[in-house]
Amino acid sequence: MPLIEESADPRGTIPLNQHFVLVHGISGGSWCWYKIKCLMENSGYKVSCIDLKSAGIDQSDADSLLSFDDYNQPLMDFMSSLPENEKVILVGHSAGGLSITQACHKFAKKIHLAVYVAATMLKLGYWTDEDLKDGVPDLSEFGDVYQLGFGLGQDKPPTSALVKKELQRKIIYPLSPHEDSTLASMLLRPGPILALTSARFTKDGDEVEKVPRVYIRTRHDSVVKAEQQEAMIKRWPPLSVYELDSDHSPFFSTPFLLFGLLVKAAAFDVGCNYVERPPC
Repeated sequence: MPLIEESADPRGTIPLNQHFVLVHGISGGSWCWYKIKCLMENSGYKVSCIDLKSAGIDQSDADSLLSFDDYNQPLMDFMSSLPENEKVILVGHSAGGLSITQACHKFAKKIHLAVYVAATMLKLGYWTDEDLKDGVPDLSEFGDVYQLGFGLGQDKPPTSALVKKELQRKIIYPLSPHEDSTLASMLLRPGPILALTSARFTKDGDEVEKVPRVYIRTRHDSVVKAEQQEAMIKRWPPLSVYELDSDHSPFFSTPFLLFGLLVKAAAFDVGCNYVERPPC
């Protein structure tokens, strides 16, 4: 599998009217992408940032969300609203990978490319123990890290989780500017973990395979660890794999490099034949 370093030159150009749709991970929101959105719009690209249920400015309570379909409805509504002749480039970060995978199952004809940034990339979601091992962050090495919510009662599994404020920088943003980790500490909200771990997609033909995929690995990631990223890449190989020398949040720690990779991936991989890629 080719690994294209972030310093490589772009292979081709992409029309500036291309539409990037950016999807956050658990506890985040559209605000996570403010640097990338600024860079893209200043360069002439169209950008939409989605707030999923209970995230960003959405008013839903994470403890009230019990299904992945409910949590991901804002992205499904957005994809439904696109004109039939418009195609977008979906970018999912962390658990946002589950969101864009569901979109690929349901709206393959409206998607040029799906880009997974340190993201959960499981073709059918969480069906097996292996899926959970590869796709769910294991933060046990940091001790008791979560502030949990129990929307169904204290005797039931937790319905929401948020990394404790004093651990957020250490785990999620260790290489990011302090201004950004401070902003995040003010804006992060509990994420609906019960809804997220219920994400299961049924195979309906091969529509999902018609969407080219790119994975962007994050070398110093303490959330979705290197071995998890590699396991998901091997199980469901994307068209290309790139790598960033970043923490789990490259939109903060390496925004210019992430922006460059997104544009490069769109320029090269959108125009490639998905089955037979030219040699690098």
